Amino acid sequence: MMMKKINAWFGLNTVRKKVLLLSKLAGGIIVFFYVFTSELPTNRSIAFVIWFGLLVAVIIGVDAMLGHFISKPLDEINRTARQMAKLDFSAHCNIDAEDEFGELSQNLNTMFSKLGEALEKLEAANKQLEKEATKQHLLLTQRKELVDSLSHEMKTPLGLIRAYVEGLKEETDEQKKQHYMEVILSATDRMNTMIVSLLDLSALEAGAAKLSEERFDFIELAETVAGRLLIDTPNANYRFTYELPDEKAFIYADKYRMEQVLNNLIQNAKNHVCDSGEIHLSVIRRESKLRFSIFNQGEQIPPQDIPMIWEKFYRGKSSQNNTFNSSGLGLSIVAQILSMCETDYGVENKPNGVEFYFDFSIIA
Repeated sequence: MMMKKINAWFGLNTVRKKVLLLSKLAGGIIVFFYVFTSELPTNRSIAFVIWFGLLVAVIIGVDAMLGHFISKPLDEINRTARQMAKLDFSAHCNIDAEDEFGELSQNLNTMFSKLGEALEKLEAANKQLEKEATKQHLLLTQRKELVDSLSHEMKTPLGLIRAYVEGLKEETDEQKKQHYMEVILSATDRMNTMIVSLLDLSALEAGAAKLSEERFDFIELAETVAGRLLIDTPNANYRFTYELPDEKAFIYADKYRMEQVLNNLIQNAKNHVCDSGEIHLSVIRRESKLRFSIFNQGEQIPPQDIPMIWEKFYRGKSSQNNTFNSSGLGLSIVAQILSMCETDYGVENKPNGVEFYFDFSIIA
């Protein structure tokens, strides 16, 4: 505070003025000390020693003042510049002076702040570009995979349709014609189901399809889907049993997608249950968790194939003869939806069959 008042009194707002004032002040003090010591009532040798001692004190004082006005600010600026050279834009130059060094300090701090902001914006822009590039690459990869998958999977039904259409042109037996038409319609339905399912899965994987959330009773949804697919089915070749809690259990999720999950898991159980085998559906409450599981009696999944069942177009041995009953995408869609819900899911081999399951948190 005192230094600022002195600077204001003498107009010391530049380093040059401070240095000139110090030099003049030092010269005046030296002359004063010389006159003072020459008037002392001592011999000239002692007076010279006293004057020399005072001269050294003045030189040390001037050096300290120059260090305060020049060396110290330069050291501070140099320290800050070194930090800047290391791209540490959080550096701050602490020079509180109303001269060129003070102005330079303020300018450096402003520059560091702007450079730091510019660097943050540049990093954010780079990250955005990386995301867009990654997304673009993912979209291209998925597009290629979509085309390759469709090309591969369409060969069988298209070949079948072509063969039966050619046979239909030459066939005269009405019963055989009817059979050919049923096979063609079945293959057409399968292609339609496959295309719709594959497009839906690709949209989920690419993030184009988002999950909406609502509160609903999961038990009611499970009863509705199971009743439609397992109970109201004529000529069923399986025994259906179930275990459901008496009270409601509300969850917070995309109701349409959860219905899709239940539909695919139940349909998968129907496709793989053995003749006259059992399908058992259960929903069990475990504290704040809800576990859905569906068991189908039949062939187990080879342990080495378990990781592959969630992949597109995987079909186990037990479903090779049911080609037209499945698109090979049901479990892939289940895995994608449940992964987006960030919930646990899986499959386990049981002594006489296979059980699929997933968990969900219960809300009040």
